[in-house]
Formats: sequence, structure tokens, C-alpha cells
Amino acid sequence: MQKIMIQLDTDQHASSFDSITAIDAGADRLLSYSRVAPDQVRSIVHGAMFTRGTESLKNTAIFVGGSNVSAAEQLLEVVQDSFFGPVRVSVMLDANGCNTTASAVVVCLEKQITLSSATIVVMGSTGPVGRRVCKLLSLSGAKVIATSRSKESAEKLARGINDSLKNDSVRGVQANSPLDKANLLKDADGLVACGSAGVELVDESTLRKSERLQVAIDLNAVPPAGIGGVEAGNKAERVGHVYTYGAIGVGGLKMKTHRAAVESLFESNDRVLKEEEIFEIAKRV
Repeated sequence: MQKIMIQLDTDQHASSFDSITAIDAGADRLLSYSRVAPDQVRSIVHGAMFTRGTESLKNTAIFVGGSNVSAAEQLLEVVQDSFFGPVRVSVMLDANGCNTTASAVVVCLEKQITLSSATIVVMGSTGPVGRRVCKLLSLSGAKVIATSRSKESAEKLARGINDSLKNDSVRGVQANSPLDKANLLKDADGLVACGSAGVELVDESTLRKSERLQVAIDLNAVPPAGIGGVEAGNKAERVGHVYTYGAIGVGGLKMKTHRAAVESLFESNDRVLKEEEIFEIAKRV
């Protein structure tokens, strides 16, 4: 029986990246839907559920994507609400690569430092990837300093993660000036920059002067770098005393994680892959 992937995308054109990855990961047929709205999801999902017997449903899976993560999360909610009992198919959410990227970031950090005894500064923490990096770091036992230009946004993010995980490991702070950022890095073991493309969050001089810092990851692939001195292709390359990773350096693990996650969808008909489940896959690939 052929493996069929149903791609639900919120954008005008369904992501070619996600389509190609699904095929490379073993999908025999790809059914791509673009500009999908929540009220259109149920009929598509029921078509997937009722065309094959229960034992064969593992050969059908759903991928939810698009550039708008919040919109994709709404689609996922409708997908799950459409299932009942054992009549369901496996589903994965990775809109804009948010879950696979965040998972790869945390695994790269783990290669250099022991997270359970580390303090990590996450800049640009309130974006889709930053939020997930903070959550996965908290799950890994790290102390997290989540920064934003808005104190209110950073504190709201921290409260949400701490409440959901029932701990107090995430602290939200405002960090706008170079001095604010330098002071935060004095007590940090790791740094992750998840800011907007083409915006430098930390300059190279600050990076080199942060004596405690051991590893820095920059997810910005558009010049200027989010962390000065970090090239997009860096993969555990030293800048001064700090091991650094760039967007492409993290991207290899992100791609392996994405493919492995898609492959796992066809192993059973009841998997729901979001950040935590995808993180577990990233640790194994």
C-alpha cells in the first residue's frame, strides 16, 4: 500500500521545501493543499480517515505547515478534533520549520555543555522558534533568560512556559542596549540568537569578552549576522574561546530531524509530532 502524505499549508503556495522533504522521507504520494483555512480542514481529514481500514491508516499522514505558525496551530487543532477513537492518522506540525529548528538548536547546545547545570540566554525569544527553544531548554533542565525588546512580552512568555511545565526555570527580561546584553552574558554558558533576519543582536567584541560563555548559536542566515563573527556555515567553530554554530551549521541536523520525523509518521496511525516529540527524534538522529 502506498504511503500518502497530505500537506496542509496556510500560504498561497504550499511549501516546496516541505513537499520535497516529504517525498525524500518516503512518501509515495503527496496531496498538497494551499491557503487552507480552519473551516476547510475537517472534510480533508475525514477523507483521509475513511478511505482506508484501521490497520492501513498508518500509511496515511498529515503535515501541517506554512509561514504563519499561529495559523498552522489552528489547523492542527481542527485536525485533532476531527479524529475519534482509533480512527485517526498521524500528524506533524512544523510550520516555518519552527519545531525541527528549535530541536536541532538544543541538541547542538547539548553537544557542548551540560544543560542541566547551564544558564542560556535566548535573544529574540518571543518568535516561533525562540519560544520553542526556551521551552525545550527548560525541559532539559537549563535556566533560561528569555529576552525581548518588550519587557511585557518576555515576561508573558516566561510565565506561559513556567506555568505549563510547572517550574520557574525561565526568566523574561528586556534587553535593548549593548550594555544590557553584555551584562546578561556575563553569567551565561550559552547564547541563542533567534532574532529577525539581518539584525545584529550581539557584536563580535561582546561575544569574545563574555568569559563564561561556551557556545553561541545564530539562526540568522541573512547578513549582517545575528551574532557578530559567526558565519552561517559555522559548526562548532571557535570565535575566540566560544564554540559557534550558524544557521547552515544547525541546518544539517534540522534536515535529518525533519526527514526522520516524517518517516516516523508512517510507523503508526496515532502520532502527534510537535516540539517535544520532534525534540526526542532530534536527539536520536
